[in-house]
Amino acid sequence: MENSEFCGLRAIGPAEEWPIGQLFTVAARLSTPATWRVISRHGMSPVGFFLLRQLIVEDGLRPSEIAKRLAVTPATVTSVVDTLERNGHVRRERSYRDRRGVMLRITDSGRGLLAEKAGPIGRDLDRLYDVVDEGDEAAVRRFLLNLITRFGTCPNTEDETDRETDREEAKGDGA
Repeated sequence: MENSEFCGLRAIGPAEEWPIGQLFTVAARLSTPATWRVISRHGMSPVGFFLLRQLIVEDGLRPSEIAKRLAVTPATVTSVVDTLERNGHVRRERSYRDRRGVMLRITDSGRGLLAEKAGPIGRDLDRLYDVVDEGDEAAVRRFLLNLITRFGTCPNTEDETDRETDREEAKGDGA
């Protein structure tokens, strides 16, 4: 495995012997940079691509909402919107509800850019993720859906008992 040095994990043995959770964690951490490289090869900023896709689905979002949905900083959104606006792909409008607020709107040029790039980017992303043998697809799909469900129901806060147990386990181990 080319990325077997990822986070120094070679010390726990060959990747083929890692626990499923560890394999998933490493794959998940490597997926975003790989996806962004694919999009960049098409001459688009990855944040710009996903921002335009968000505006296709729901035009008129606040920059802070886009930042939250894309898991990037508001400063990143501002920078990308500046470029997209300069190139005529989005425009900023004052919110009709709150005159201080700014809403982002996709333009016809932005729709055209997305229509031009989405197909080739989508095909390249499909090739990137096309690693599951047909016979394994149902099992992989079940695993991922179950994992998504588990992550979605994972509580955001722990109860005091869990925190106390964690503190006791952490004593003396350098944590």
